[in-house]
Amino acid sequence: MKIAFVVNDIQTERKGYTTTSLAFGALKYEHEVYYVGVGDLAYYSDGHMGAVAKKVPPKKYRTVETMLKAVQDKENEYVKITDHEIDVILLRNDPSDDMEKRPWATHASMIFGQIALKNGVIVLNDPKSLSYAINKMYFQHFPEVIRPKTIITRSSDEIKEFFHEQKQKIILKPLQGSGGKGVFLVDEKSKSNLNQMIEAISRDGFIIAQEYLPEAKEGDIRLFVVNGKALQVGGRYCAIHRKNSNGDVRNNIHVGGLPKPAKIDESILELVDIIRPKLLQDGMFMVGLDIVGKKLMEINVFSPGGLNAACEMEEVDFVGAVIEAIENKVRYKETYGKDMDNQLVSTL
Repeated sequence: MKIAFVVNDIQTERKGYTTTSLAFGALKYEHEVYYVGVGDLAYYSDGHMGAVAKKVPPKKYRTVETMLKAVQDKENEYVKITDHEIDVILLRNDPSDDMEKRPWATHASMIFGQIALKNGVIVLNDPKSLSYAINKMYFQHFPEVIRPKTIITRSSDEIKEFFHEQKQKIILKPLQGSGGKGVFLVDEKSKSNLNQMIEAISRDGFIIAQEYLPEAKEGDIRLFVVNGKALQVGGRYCAIHRKNSNGDVRNNIHVGGLPKPAKIDESILELVDIIRPKLLQDGMFMVGLDIVGKKLMEINVFSPGGLNAACEMEEVDFVGAVIEAIENKVRYKETYGKDMDNQLVSTL
């Protein structure tokens, strides 16, 4: 299998990223692995999508760190690839990282990905659906029962009214964004700064105002869902419980959230079951759910992180399970050819 990982920038990838773990896993399973930066994508005159990419030198690596160093090494020259020769493309770039300095790059992987799937390549997650999920409004298309109370607006008056309705405790965050950027907790102590928070977030667009869930004090759970089901191996779920020890409302690991084992109970599995039909309909192969109490806070469809942390926490090779799921898709595609729609094969 030849698999290409599309990332924001090859040189900014890190050893702790989920993408790096997946690339290392694919190589371990003896597949050809390529890294492609969003800015390196191209469309050619014969109607095919391609790129200049860095191939992971095919040898055995002891660690993900040594593999990534080999990829990023200046002596590892770029090679031209086209969708003629690639079986699977994983879109692992985060559009929100490019919004400020490279706005042209925010939709690029989805646009080029649609050309690739037209030419028979499996593209994960499905690029047509990803184009609708470019911001957090996508989350509002899921059943209301699994979501906290939310308004999305640029009106300070509406946000203040919602603040009072929610007994003066809400979360504010940008409609477009990820990784906990621009997230604020507004309560009695901080309400004097509400105008400044609204102004800061609204500079970049719409504001999400969300009810505060008391269970958030205990952190959140990041759970990986693959093919519409909670990812598990040997009865252990691919999940981590994240809690920030410095009082920050955000639990993301890169801003101080500390990972510990997560308890996946029936209420969480019920959330997965409720959202499963839409995930399947939209061809969302792998997503990361952020769960607080019995509510779903976010569905991360672009580049959910934490897979490597879950592997270490549970002492389970979840990466191998993901690679095997991708291998099955290639087998189905080889059997059915272009008769099998990408959104269908994405979640088989």
